[in-house]
Amino acid sequence: MEEICAVTPKNKYNMANRKKRITDEEFYEAFPPGYQSPSGSKFDLQRLKVDFKFKNESQKNLANLINDNKITIVAGPAGTGKTYLACAQALKLMKSDQRFKKIILVKSVTVLEGEEVGFLKGDLKEKMLPFTISFLDNFHKIIGEGLTQIMLDQGYIEVLPLAFIRGRSIDNAIIIVDEAQNITQKNMRSTMTRIGTDTKMIITGDTKQIDMKNPKLSSLDLVVKIFQNKDNIGTIHFGVNDIVRDPIVKLIEETFDEWEEKNSKPNKE
Repeated sequence: MEEICAVTPKNKYNMANRKKRITDEEFYEAFPPGYQSPSGSKFDLQRLKVDFKFKNESQKNLANLINDNKITIVAGPAGTGKTYLACAQALKLMKSDQRFKKIILVKSVTVLEGEEVGFLKGDLKEKMLPFTISFLDNFHKIIGEGLTQIMLDQGYIEVLPLAFIRGRSIDNAIIIVDEAQNITQKNMRSTMTRIGTDTKMIITGDTKQIDMKNPKLSSLDLVVKIFQNKDNIGTIHFGVNDIVRDPIVKLIEETFDEWEEKNSKPNKE
């Protein structure tokens, strides 16, 4: 059997209009036997393999918080696996619990001065792609590009800018809010209150990478602090010792921390 095309020529949601392909093995992991065609078959979540191992105790604690709470808030430096684990756990929950019908990826769209998302070419998916490719990279690592594309095509994964969830009550979904350090306190309140029936929300971010003009408006540290020990809300802080990416990432974080601590102290005359 030849490789099955996971993206039709009419589907514009791929890099440089390339077709992404999945192998026979990947296809049968996602689709039941006796399928009619890739476009006509409904995705079978029970055949989806989501295999990953916790690399430290903090990751295990985060997974438990996601399982046990309606809302989970995690802050920590780059390379700790926050977003990766959020994506992996969301896939596992969708597979094991039929209440969850989709994963909604939400990101605050921070652009350079003078640029707006509306001026980018294409439809909403194409406009959001540059801002959410890091999100999708996690799904590519967990289940592969082909299956990620099928889930996007069939609506199991939805990508939205922060502004597009305002005013909605979102039911039967797992919402992952990434880069929460760039969400204002006002917008964070609006975002968290979108949660509806049979919905979970996972909020991730890194307070050391705030891109807002006024960093004091960032909501991440605030929500981690004020929602500690609240019912149905879990909070967790990752530290530099939880970094699991290349060891140089830990070196970079520690070096910047030392420099910031040294230069934040007032000069003594």
